[in-house]
Amino acid sequence: MSELRPKIVKLAKMVGGIAGAMTKIDGNAPEYYSLDCVVTDDMADIAMIIGLRKPRTVEYIAKRSDKSQEELTSILDLLAYTGVAKVWTDKEDKKDRYFVNMFAPGMLEMMVNNREQLAAFPQIGKAFEAYTRLRLAPMAAKFPQGMAMMRVIPIEESIKDIPNTQPWEHLSYYLDKYDTFSVSDCSCRQSRRVIDEGCGHLEKDICVQMGDGAEYYIRTGRGRKITREEAKEILKFAEDNGLMHEMPHTDGLGESAAICNCCSCSCFSLRLATLFNTPDAIRSNFTAKVTKEDCVACGQCVENCPSNALKLGQKLCLKTPIPEKEERTARDHVWNESNWNVDYRENREDVAKEGTSPCKTACPAHISVQGYISLAAQGRYHEALELIKKENPFPAVCGRICPHACESECTRGDIDEPIAIDEIKKFIADKELDGSIRYIPPMRYHLGNKVAVIGSGPAGLSCAYYLAIDGYEVTVFEKEEILGGMLTLGIPSFRLEKEVLNTEIDVLREMGVTFKTGIEIGKDITISQLRKDGYEAFYLAIGAQGGRSLGIEGEDGEGVVAGVDFLRNVNLGRKQELSGNVVVIGGGNVAIDVARTATREGAATVGLYCLESRAEMPALPEELTEAQEDKVTFNNGWGPKRILTENGKVTGVEFKRCISVFDEEHHFAPKYDESDTIIVNADTVLLSIGQSIQWGDLLAESKVELGRGNTAKADDLTCQTAEPDIFVGGDCCTGPKFAIHAIAAGKEGAISIHRYVQPGQSLVYGRDKREYHAFDKNNVAIGLQDYDRAPRQMPGHSPIKKGSFLDDRNTFTEEQLKKETLRCLGCGAVEIDSYKCIGCGMCTTKCKFDAIHLERTYNTVPNTYEMLPIKIATNAIVRTGKIASTLIKEGFGGKG
Repeated sequence: MSELRPKIVKLAKMVGGIAGAMTKIDGNAPEYYSLDCVVTDDMADIAMIIGLRKPRTVEYIAKRSDKSQEELTSILDLLAYTGVAKVWTDKEDKKDRYFVNMFAPGMLEMMVNNREQLAAFPQIGKAFEAYTRLRLAPMAAKFPQGMAMMRVIPIEESIKDIPNTQPWEHLSYYLDKYDTFSVSDCSCRQSRRVIDEGCGHLEKDICVQMGDGAEYYIRTGRGRKITREEAKEILKFAEDNGLMHEMPHTDGLGESAAICNCCSCSCFSLRLATLFNTPDAIRSNFTAKVTKEDCVACGQCVENCPSNALKLGQKLCLKTPIPEKEERTARDHVWNESNWNVDYRENREDVAKEGTSPCKTACPAHISVQGYISLAAQGRYHEALELIKKENPFPAVCGRICPHACESECTRGDIDEPIAIDEIKKFIADKELDGSIRYIPPMRYHLGNKVAVIGSGPAGLSCAYYLAIDGYEVTVFEKEEILGGMLTLGIPSFRLEKEVLNTEIDVLREMGVTFKTGIEIGKDITISQLRKDGYEAFYLAIGAQGGRSLGIEGEDGEGVVAGVDFLRNVNLGRKQELSGNVVVIGGGNVAIDVARTATREGAATVGLYCLESRAEMPALPEELTEAQEDKVTFNNGWGPKRILTENGKVTGVEFKRCISVFDEEHHFAPKYDESDTIIVNADTVLLSIGQSIQWGDLLAESKVELGRGNTAKADDLTCQTAEPDIFVGGDCCTGPKFAIHAIAAGKEGAISIHRYVQPGQSLVYGRDKREYHAFDKNNVAIGLQDYDRAPRQMPGHSPIKKGSFLDDRNTFTEEQLKKETLRCLGCGAVEIDSYKCIGCGMCTTKCKFDAIHLERTYNTVPNTYEMLPIKIATNAIVRTGKIASTLIKEGFGGKG
């Protein structure tokens, strides 16, 4: 390491302020190495003459400097350019003032916001992260409430109805006070980017400067001049996208140079709340409070809470109350690194320890079931559709084909029958199909990077939808001539009419997604060629569109057909002439679709044979009922032994008795009685025993690795493969699952691709892992005596000729919808940790039910930076007394 420069050490000590006074400066000190790379000794001399936080005129500086006027002007220009000194013109005497601020917040933001400088010296960004972490650590617990250098200022809307708020507590006060405004990139997020720790929240044009701060930013090119109205629009954009507001409060009451629009996953100030667990330091005077009876646990406030103070819980009465664990706080405990939340960027929790509503938990996409049911009950269908589409862009599709795990776990099902959740979703979605309502999500960014999605099934379409929201140039490549993947090719139209899917795909077209059909990647064009065409990332979602073989005698006989191939040909309009006896082998939903389709393609009889007992069959109960109505016969407990042929053509199947399907761990391990067999005559055998993944040459020359079942290996959270720019999702990654699993995977793929394509972003930091668990239904006190006895509503059927390929299932009437929504027990509700709540008001703006509000809980008035040592000392005396009291209590009161 080179020898330390004394003048840089001296300057570093001065601008370090309170922290600098307690710190030894060496070459590893962030304040040293960030200044060392851009500040000359002459610049350091002039900065020391200016002094800390003293606005100085050129005349003042010149009197104390030995530099010529030309030299001094050049040095002052460099100090302003680098960000070491802020400069503005005094409105009264029209003279420039130079101001050397504390290191952070202040100087470092200005140094980082010089884009060219940061690109040349990324260590400045590293220093911003390191300084605010290292120097705040010993001070974090010592700050009085709301007295750190940065302080939360609530969203204006969240406090408008609170009486006796002070003018300086409102954003509008500052917007009205100043005349000059600028906008710049976020300095925290820029710093994160250059050290490859970005969280996906982008930095461009998001933080607002005012007054002298704006003049400096405009003058030095750090920001561009904006109007007051543009400033308001930027603040609204931030709030809409979950970014809260903070302001430096170091220049006196009602004075501030900037409004920062912060995310908790990158903001260095917010680490006082999230990393150090000392939220008091930055909190506003307000705290959120939830009215549980009005809360529907939609989770929007939880997902947007910057300090993770809100979690989804439940609101039913418990048979045995769960004891609350009293959490330690910095207010009355000795506080050190063992009390920090060092993994705060990766361990966010959405659900309280006791769990939350089973419907949201069971849904693979974690849709806000209780939320959209409540909105529908109020006739707020557009808002209900918007809430659904936050997690599922294809509610009309899923309303018809989803296996509705949410209903299987519905608490109401423990009383009588579960809520008809899918039918409610279908009603809402069909409002968009018939044109009553329309929801096109607003674009968040306008990024323009080219991304290729390969496969137009539910995973690929979902990924394209969420990428389009961020303004990516998305092209979906599909090897078939029609879109939809297995939604189109693997599901018969009597379950999912193609116009339903096409209407929902049209929304993606309106969002700017391009579709190219009849193109097989790997054959017609390669991924390498697409890279040369400017595509920066790839999402592979080709599904599992091939059949699986049995590996038995006679399987290659004429008349033996894979069930998925049979469905594909029917859905492509290639008529499959069947006659005589058709045997379907398999017991899942696809096998049921195959059997029901066979009855419509001319089969005289259709018999379905499977290993499982009727109770073990993986097909949904309603699918079994509808198959029986189509005259499909079920033959349970039989496995194929061989297929009989004559002159190469199938004549029958010999089956053997299956005596058990699963072992003790419920793994698939069938056992047979080889002596118990039957022979079934067959003219056609349709195999539906599973699906295979057919990669073709798609992965040629790639590093993507394949695992069990020919699935692509990828990280469980990020969906990234061994080829960094290739991500995978849906059946080709997990093996065959339901559409809703693929839809959820598509969203996660979009999140990862956004982070991958944007420079310096981590695929994991600040990412919500969405780990849900339900409350223990055995511990809730429910019974029919507590609730209405309204029966579950059942959809009617249209008078369509039996055997038609039209879907005869009706959508609920509005009367049915109202009745069914009233059956919901409203299990879930949000819980608030008032200590962690920093009073930003974000939660109140996300709640559609007026169930959460801010209320005044403190009356702290911020002061100047120079007064902070006195405030800290006073607080230290009070806190020391509290710590002593706690130690006595815990040591002698039975807790310790």
